[in-house]
Amino acid sequence: MSLPRIAIDAMGGDEGVRVMIEGAALARRRHDQFKFLLVGDEPRIKSALEAHPNLRASSEILHTEGVISGEDKPSQALRRAKGTSMGRAIEAVKAGDAGAAVSAGNTGALMAIAKLSLRTMPGIDRPALAALLPTLEDHDLVMLDLGANAECDARNLVQFAIMGAAYARVATGREQPRVRLLNIGTEETKGTEMLRDAAAMLKASAADLSMSFDGFTEADKLGRGDMDVVVTDGFSGNVALKAVEGTARFVADLLRRGFTSSLRSKIGFLISKPATELLKHHLDPNNHNGAVFLGLNGIVVKSHGGANAAGVANAVAVTARLLEENVTERISADLARMGGTSLRKTRVQEERA
Repeated sequence: MSLPRIAIDAMGGDEGVRVMIEGAALARRRHDQFKFLLVGDEPRIKSALEAHPNLRASSEILHTEGVISGEDKPSQALRRAKGTSMGRAIEAVKAGDAGAAVSAGNTGALMAIAKLSLRTMPGIDRPALAALLPTLEDHDLVMLDLGANAECDARNLVQFAIMGAAYARVATGREQPRVRLLNIGTEETKGTEMLRDAAAMLKASAADLSMSFDGFTEADKLGRGDMDVVVTDGFSGNVALKAVEGTARFVADLLRRGFTSSLRSKIGFLISKPATELLKHHLDPNNHNGAVFLGLNGIVVKSHGGANAAGVANAVAVTARLLEENVTERISADLARMGGTSLRKTRVQEERA
């Protein structure tokens, strides 16, 4: 299958051009149908491409001199977007010169530029940042929003659920994704009025949305594997994600310290190496790299700024899969099935009105 080419912001990330080009080259070796638009400083990109002739043969370079830094505020990034690698990569998606864009740059700037350039889809009030988290089962968990919207209302959460379910069908292959709202308890009476309203709306509309709404979940259940989508506001989602990442690093560091503390520990490490390698694979964020802004008129994927080449390759692979599976069109179809933006009101909401 011939895919639209993917625009790569070659200047984003902690290490910039070298890692972004190595990651794109690795993705190209694994999937030879990929084609790329490499956006950034042309001499530096050409230099990096010398070691990757296969990538060079399937890529075009779009020269830009400007770069969005990690310190740039979204407002500053918007003013400078047209002359930067990040801005031009997103503009290529808008113009139809690329099917999707990947950047490891400033998340706030990427969100602001993408939202202004691509706009939100009809029926979506706000885009959301979604990512895949590892679980104990053989599938990942889709979680959103992870920081794009600090404050949300019940309507936003329902729209996030629709988008997350569409993504989960691609990521897990499950036609009826199991969706839950993140809360401080699983009882129906727990949480804010916003959460209870969103739960009531989803419960009333789940059949129309081709999802299984299973109520609330708590943050300590995220890795169990008994759900496919967890929906929350961007503030809570970002806090939960950072807690998960911090716990993963803590466990890895604790194991490393324990296994090097004595000769007996080192021997124990050799015996348990297969298990520790499996743990390392699950905890390595590069193996789950690639967060997507859902709800825009185009696909934009955020790679972690500190990702290595394998991590960038995974972000590119996520991008290609979203293109292959027409996720944007799937979300539009789900919204249309709901009658656009009209979500069923619950009896409580009608009484309030």
